Amino acid sequence: MSAPVDDQQTGTPDPAPTPATARGSENSLGGRLIRALLTQRIVLLVVLIVAVVVTFMIMGAGDYLTSPFDSDSMSAALINAVPLAMLGLAELIVILSGRGGIDLSVGANVSLSGMVFGLAYAQWGLPLWLAILLAVVCGGVLGLVNGYLVAYLGFPALIATLATYYAYKSLAVVINNQRPISSPEISQLYNSTARSIELPVIGSQLPDVPRGIFLFLIPTIVVMWLLLARTTFGRRSYAIGTNDVAARWSAIDVKSTRLWAYVISGLICGLVAVVTVGQFASARPDAGTAGNGMALPAITIAVLGGVAITGGIGRVAGVVLATVLIVWLNDGILKAFEGNDGSQYQLLALGVVLVFAALLNGVATRRYGGTQ
Repeated sequence: MSAPVDDQQTGTPDPAPTPATARGSENSLGGRLIRALLTQRIVLLVVLIVAVVVTFMIMGAGDYLTSPFDSDSMSAALINAVPLAMLGLAELIVILSGRGGIDLSVGANVSLSGMVFGLAYAQWGLPLWLAILLAVVCGGVLGLVNGYLVAYLGFPALIATLATYYAYKSLAVVINNQRPISSPEISQLYNSTARSIELPVIGSQLPDVPRGIFLFLIPTIVVMWLLLARTTFGRRSYAIGTNDVAARWSAIDVKSTRLWAYVISGLICGLVAVVTVGQFASARPDAGTAGNGMALPAITIAVLGGVAITGGIGRVAGVVLATVLIVWLNDGILKAFEGNDGSQYQLLALGVVLVFAALLNGVATRRYGGTQ
């Protein structure tokens, strides 16, 4: 009889792990943690926020920052979260509608709607509430143009909103001969909308919070959550983003739903225009397009927040937490570098975060079927 053959001597590979073995590895503590980080975007964002805060606080304690990174500075930085989070929600609703939905014109919409608000409030003498309403309506009309081009004329969203970006940006510049609009009434908006205030009852124990969070951001978050989670329109938006052919066979008006997604995005842009006028204490024709504009940060926040670029997946909470992460990361980076280097490293961080979020969404989709 021949001697038994040793697998190690012959080089025979070990058998592949059985499904039960694979399931066992995923059910381990490490496997469950990895699954939670990949599929539960809220968990990942909370972990990243804690990591950013702890890192910059340690750097601040070691005098590696130009100024302290503490609760006061973190609270003050949230003033930048108001327009970014709102535009992130605007991108959420259009990306959610599927078929490559995206809105590159949000920054130009903010600029043009802000100029309309400045004209109405400072030059035409309209009451504040009516000027705000006019700015929101203007933003909605601009969003309607985008939606009609995409939903009814069949233009790719990338091309349509890039074209309207240039158009809206140009109109914002020429509407007042390239000049910003300032007046005592507009200057007072800073104290009314952007100044930090002390919270009632417990305010003495906490840092002051920008007023715009309560006047604009929280109402927008609540309305968007109710719209997506508690209305027929929200269910239809998820349906057409997941599979618009199946949605059409389910008697859902795909074109109308997609059109309204862009209209809602435009309405939010109109409200952001009022926010930016208050923050700048003037209506500026380049408020939403200066530098790299508002569209790139808004899209980054949406994708980082777990919104699938293919549509059908996304949550309001993820967008809000992603905004907090980006705002505090940018604030820490500015404190870590002197001069203009900080702003350049901010752009680098923004690009890295966008690539990281896209890769993460791809891994989660291939392995677990998407994020939540």
